[in-house]
Amino acid sequence: MLTSIQNPLVKEIRKLHSSKGRREQQLFLLEGTHLLEEACAAKYRLATVCCTPEWLDQHGKLWDQVGNLADRTELVSAKVLESIATTVQPDGIVATAPRTATDPAKLSTLGIALETIQDPGNLGAIVRTAAAANADGLLLSADSADLDHPKVLRASAGAWFKLPMAVSPDLTAEVSTYKNRGMQILATVAGASLSYWEVDLRVPTLIVLGNEGSGLSEELRSLADRQIQIPLSRGVESLNVSIAAALIMYEAQRQRTD
Repeated sequence: MLTSIQNPLVKEIRKLHSSKGRREQQLFLLEGTHLLEEACAAKYRLATVCCTPEWLDQHGKLWDQVGNLADRTELVSAKVLESIATTVQPDGIVATAPRTATDPAKLSTLGIALETIQDPGNLGAIVRTAAAANADGLLLSADSADLDHPKVLRASAGAWFKLPMAVSPDLTAEVSTYKNRGMQILATVAGASLSYWEVDLRVPTLIVLGNEGSGLSEELRSLADRQIQIPLSRGVESLNVSIAAALIMYEAQRQRTD
């Protein structure tokens, strides 16, 4: 059992707390029982899995599943687990997994494109909602928060493994490609003349949302077939981007089931 936080493996896992460490090692962190359950359900390959003896006593069956997917498994002390986790009170298991290249999301009925989303909690919540709303997938600009940031994984509540996602080096060009394929492009813009429920969302649609503070770039706004807004009470400047995404995606679901 690993008991020292100075162990070389422990030091390497701790580096995955940063974007630089994840990029250099081409690994990311999975923390907590629920995410490991979802990873196993998706048969997602794991690199190293660390758990405490107390966790193992309660989750023997899941540990067997983890062992079939992982290159390495280690029992660690509670102190070591706390040092490699990003959460304040980890529940007893932390894993690393390889960053794998994913096929571009194939959008045909309902998709979401995100430009320069900085808050990983927002990004994870959008991933969770998009999966719940039966979206085809998600496109993300390369200057956004890491898709495999620990907070994104946690906020997605396991939906991360269910939704096709891709980071786009040129989001404007990719959105333009979908427009040329016949998808309706909707841009969320403050002060737009149309409310989101006034647009026909039954047709193939790509919803484009921008940065939490500055919104969408002019390039993406200009590509939109329709610019839409979410009405706000006087004195309220904006909604959280994850809430905005949820409202529009579920309006699309409502229209398609009426």
